[in-house]
Amino acid sequence: MIHNINIILVEPQSPGNIGMACRAMKNMGFTQLRIVKGCDRFDSEALKFAVAARDLLESAVVFPDLASAISDCTLTVGTTRRHGKYRQEILSPAEVSSRLREQVTRDCRAALVFGREDSGLTTEELSLCRWHATIPTSSEYGSLNLAQSVLLFCYELGKASQSVGVQRPYDLAKSDEMESLFGHFSATLNKIGFLNEQNPEHMMRSLRRIFFRANLDSREVTVLRGMLTQIDWASSAFDGRKRS
Repeated sequence: MIHNINIILVEPQSPGNIGMACRAMKNMGFTQLRIVKGCDRFDSEALKFAVAARDLLESAVVFPDLASAISDCTLTVGTTRRHGKYRQEILSPAEVSSRLREQVTRDCRAALVFGREDSGLTTEELSLCRWHATIPTSSEYGSLNLAQSVLLFCYELGKASQSVGVQRPYDLAKSDEMESLFGHFSATLNKIGFLNEQNPEHMMRSLRRIFFRANLDSREVTVLRGMLTQIDWASSAFDGRKRS
């Protein structure tokens, strides 16, 4: 399982944290590192703290944004320490490990996403992820170092990978397929006047949660997009005004 899980660091600010995250990954057997922009991973601090995990630094793939970094992944987990309106059903590391153990297969790629050291992931970035997760900490001081967070999640995932998972009978839709579906929904619902023009993302985030929980496969995404295409055609003469 662990060879199909990508660790993604979004705009890391400290080269030392990148190096320590690589060391934590290698301690637990993880090899796939992706970085979304951020500081120089070849800075001397990164190399110093990576120690024998320098090969992970060298093989890391850098992306311009999170959407492209997870586009080929099916199961995506965004980490956060904050709860709120759009941060619901937040899992623990053990719960994430259990779900991934049951659903990651040989042909299924997963991603565990970590945010910036000072501000974490944005609400928009979290909305790209199928699941959200946090590490339970003291209410007095809940902020963990980036590399510590990576180590704790990798440790739980490593334990879970030693158990035999239950393979899914079908393949879930990948992240890029889901994003295409959400984009189609947004355009169609805007067209028929369903979304609030001042805040269309409010309803779209609710729809994201609904469809992520549904665990759609590729065929189901195609069916939904076919339905939306028919709605687009049927509403071609709609002028945007609701009828009483």
